[in-house]
Amino acid sequence: MNTDRIIAFVMAGGQGSRLQPLTAARSKPSVPFGSRYRIVDFVLSNLVNSQIQTIYLLVQYKSQSLIEHVRKAWTISPLLQSQFVTVVPPQMLSGQHWFQGTADAVNQNINLIEEHRPDRVAVFGADHIYRMDVRQMLAFHRERQADVTIAALPVPLAEAASFGVIAADPEGRIQGFEEKPASPTPMPNDPALAFASMGNYIFDTEVLLEALKACRDAGETDFGQHVLPRLLRTHRLYAYDFSTNRIPGIQPYEDQVYWRDVGTIDAYFEAHKDVLGADPAFDMFNPEWPIFSSNYQGPVAKLVGGEVRNTLLGAATVIHEGARVRDSIIRRETVIEEDVELDNCVIMDYVRIGRGARLRNVIVDRHNMIEPGARIGFDRAHDAEHFHVSPGGVTVVPMGRLSYYARDVLDPNMRGRYSE
Repeated sequence: MNTDRIIAFVMAGGQGSRLQPLTAARSKPSVPFGSRYRIVDFVLSNLVNSQIQTIYLLVQYKSQSLIEHVRKAWTISPLLQSQFVTVVPPQMLSGQHWFQGTADAVNQNINLIEEHRPDRVAVFGADHIYRMDVRQMLAFHRERQADVTIAALPVPLAEAASFGVIAADPEGRIQGFEEKPASPTPMPNDPALAFASMGNYIFDTEVLLEALKACRDAGETDFGQHVLPRLLRTHRLYAYDFSTNRIPGIQPYEDQVYWRDVGTIDAYFEAHKDVLGADPAFDMFNPEWPIFSSNYQGPVAKLVGGEVRNTLLGAATVIHEGARVRDSIIRRETVIEEDVELDNCVIMDYVRIGRGARLRNVIVDRHNMIEPGARIGFDRAHDAEHFHVSPGGVTVVPMGRLSYYARDVLDPNMRGRYSE
């Protein structure tokens, strides 16, 4: 049995600029995903399911939405003081500046490590969709007597420039590390792939404390660019192959090693397709490894009429007679009026789609009213004049007025706002 004392820092302060306009008013970890989740729920669920329940969520940019979500959804235990998810903004204890990088974010909160005196410290990102049993990574870390372990997986070489790229021997001992290299080094056994860091690290505590002090003294701020290359010269760094991680309850039809970086609109949109279908690549239903989120108290979805195929419906959604919805995600308290057609869409919370509207390959952010008869997703040039259109052709309607809720009495001032 694992008796290590472990605390986790979750890096949730990223701006998510490539996910604009979904990150215009929220941080990337706070962006909704699927029919009821936020992106941050996946890393938090993985930690809690792995019995790592002392968790500090380090936030920075546009953090209010994330703070509110954690307050409502992530109260683990009010009785057990070591089990919590706590949001930590920049406190400027060591200087008058915000977090300057991942290592600086932990360095500014080094007092939390000293307070808990853990054996190990996990430093994880908050930007990805996946399931992971962190205990298996910890077992690998102990077996190799590693000072630092980095979770890694093979990615296509063409995409590797967005990651830290690792060179490791057959036992996993890291021989080289390059942070977002212009020309990534391919894997020796497959030149089409590179071994990429997932941005998830486990440190022996004393090694981390010494590395952070050296980092601070040198004016360095980032794990990937500074801390890990420095430690590689003097310590035992290992790469844990995420493809060996096994999750209970995974079905045979699922991608057994599912991990998606949803850092762009197109990647985010494509990942939603993976949760649809009778045999989804990533099945959100897994009682043995649940993904936790807010405990919404509203009613279930209501299908008054219409035709719904291969679609996930959030709570309190209403679909009216004559509507046709295909291959879509509909989040909570959304109203689909009569004769609407939605094809391959992600409709977020509190949205009303007006009678007769037609949407295809569209993301509609929260609190919106789509005008009756609107056509979105059929004319790229026309859409680009009014909305954001991704390189892959996904049209994004940005967040509407926060005071608008689709199931409230219809506000005539909202009519016509998105009439195109």
